[in-house]
Amino acid sequence: MALKRRDFLLFVGASAGAVALHSCASGNSGLSGSSKKAAPKSSTVGFKPVRGSMPLETDGIELTKQVADYGSYEVVDDLVLPEGFTYDIIGAWGDNIGDSRFGYNNDYLSFIETGKDEGLLTINFEYISGSTWMQTYQQVIGQSLPFDEVKAAVANSKGKINAFALPDSDALKAKIREISKEGLVDQGLGVISIRKTADGKWRRTHSSADRRITGISGLEDDRYLKATGPAVAIFRKQQGQGYIDGLGDRIIGTFQNCAGGTTPWGTVLSAEENVQDQVPEPVYVDGTSFDPEALPFQIDDKTVDGRANVFGLAGNKYGWMVEIDPANPDDYGTKHTWLGRFRHEAVALKAVAGKPLAVYSGCDRRGGHLYKFVSKGTINKPQDKANSQLFSDGMLYAAVFEPDGTGRWIALEPKTSVNPVLPSTVEGNLVPLPKRPEGGIFEVKTDADATSFKEQFATLGDLYEGNETEKQGAILIDAHYAANAAGATTTARPEDTEIAPDGSLYIAFTSGSPGDDGGPDKRIFKGLKGETPWEYGWIVRLVEDGDESAAMTFQWESFAMGGEPAEGGAGFANPDNLEFDANGNLWMVTDISTSKHNQTVTSRVDAEGKPLEQTDIQGIFGNNSIWVLPTSGSNAGNAYLFGIGPMECETTGLFFTPDQKTLFLAVQHPGEQHGMRKDKAAETRKFTLKTTDGKEFVQKRLVPLGSNWPSKGTTDPPKPAVVAIRRLDAEPI
Repeated sequence: MALKRRDFLLFVGASAGAVALHSCASGNSGLSGSSKKAAPKSSTVGFKPVRGSMPLETDGIELTKQVADYGSYEVVDDLVLPEGFTYDIIGAWGDNIGDSRFGYNNDYLSFIETGKDEGLLTINFEYISGSTWMQTYQQVIGQSLPFDEVKAAVANSKGKINAFALPDSDALKAKIREISKEGLVDQGLGVISIRKTADGKWRRTHSSADRRITGISGLEDDRYLKATGPAVAIFRKQQGQGYIDGLGDRIIGTFQNCAGGTTPWGTVLSAEENVQDQVPEPVYVDGTSFDPEALPFQIDDKTVDGRANVFGLAGNKYGWMVEIDPANPDDYGTKHTWLGRFRHEAVALKAVAGKPLAVYSGCDRRGGHLYKFVSKGTINKPQDKANSQLFSDGMLYAAVFEPDGTGRWIALEPKTSVNPVLPSTVEGNLVPLPKRPEGGIFEVKTDADATSFKEQFATLGDLYEGNETEKQGAILIDAHYAANAAGATTTARPEDTEIAPDGSLYIAFTSGSPGDDGGPDKRIFKGLKGETPWEYGWIVRLVEDGDESAAMTFQWESFAMGGEPAEGGAGFANPDNLEFDANGNLWMVTDISTSKHNQTVTSRVDAEGKPLEQTDIQGIFGNNSIWVLPTSGSNAGNAYLFGIGPMECETTGLFFTPDQKTLFLAVQHPGEQHGMRKDKAAETRKFTLKTTDGKEFVQKRLVPLGSNWPSKGTTDPPKPAVVAIRRLDAEPI
């Protein structure tokens, strides 16, 4: 019997307690694909899949024709969509928004309908791509910044300087402040009002609701962000072990805003992700921050980071989930600390009348955890804006995945036992734990050291200082390391969470490779034949026991696995943002690292004849792309290629209008590696590919160098932008 690639469990040795999920085989330890299956005769997704860079079982090309059809391939610097579809640009970096501008690297999108064919579009602006941002800043924004002067001034200190310590009268500090300010302005959130015209295109209407919430909101305009939950007790400290900014519970700005979510009551949640690029991430035992000097300003030809340094921003105030009401022009955001501080890259809400609110989020780092917040109060009416008060009290939990397909939640509270993750179970054998009594973290690389840590500290409360509220606040501030200490499963970069129409949770685990932060549990995150590390990622389905938001146990299964079809994968690599359409199809975009896009693969083996690592052959997957996966019927778990992004970009922020006739999409960092494409520069590269049944062949691929998207003129700078995708016949997507 041929299995779908979504199936994961072993057929022998299954735990007697394991409960099979809907449309899932039972048994198996770990994530996998399945045995190879024949290509389906037809798709039920309503479009003809576009032709990607490698043979797929869903592309409709017969096995005997794959070598000929894929022997040559041209990559296009454009957003490639199926026949009968088009896109319109809604806004791009540098466009006006209120008293500011459209930021850089737009990510999560949320559309709140305010009337027929009109509404408010909320946009996350995640980060700046240093090299391309500096190269094109003057051309796009119309003013210059002293990049070269500052680079030269800090060259002798390896491009780093603690600008915070410089006197305010120092000319270099003023220049660093100018650069840092502009970089932080290009991060955060934006709200724009839009309306669909009679010809089906969306246009901006520039209403009073249009506004920016930037990385420096509050610094000069008193538009501070607010906070709720136990960490506020830490923010209000007037003295402590570490750095205190003196602002109390007022917060300057939000930045690194990546994924997000929309509540049933019309507010938007925005996830602060890689804040460690701008502020120090580790904290002291009492939850206070490391001094700004711990992360100095840094600038070189590729990087402009540590931009919070010169402003003296406190690191413990960043890395949270931010809520805003797009319809309230006076709302500049609230950080809900009960949802934890970590590298947020996902949020999904389960809001059922009469039940507690459940909020699922992932920490996008190698070895990051899956989290769930459960509110103390219950939902009355899911559409009532008073539900935002539920974020202010509850409990944060971290997930433990068992190899038999079961799981449980661990409360991150002072009384929880210390039971660290063992390095021997982790890919890369590295687990960071809270360093005591000094504060910060230390790397545990042996089971003996983890066991010694457990013998020294009995509970999470023993790792933090203060009264009970302050200890709880410090745990939430240090959530990732507290979760490691409590024994939560280290996972494979959980980059998005999405609630399906049936109430189950889908999770995109992007990459199974280890790194400097740690790695995933190798008993769970592995390939079809038990391979670890498995770089290409998985989409996992989780069902709470009893379908209860507050359940403390769950069941999980693999829905689809990344990788080449010949190796059991569904054809994509590194799944990221997820979104369901009205028919229950799962839409997904990929997050292949820019440096790997179209990277030449002349051979599958090294000089000694050993197979190359998966990270060395990621170039076969080409550009980042958009996929559709049915979740029911005969094609459930199969992946259909809907679109391909422009050069060196990431496609993000999938969001459907209520009538399903428009799909909003963010295209971030086009030209991130080579910058602006000049004179239609391109080169031909060779790739050793495989047919869907595993036969190797060589492809010649024409690859543009850099990007001119979205304007596409030969001298146009690449700009992150938001688009509206629609069918030419005006029917639902």
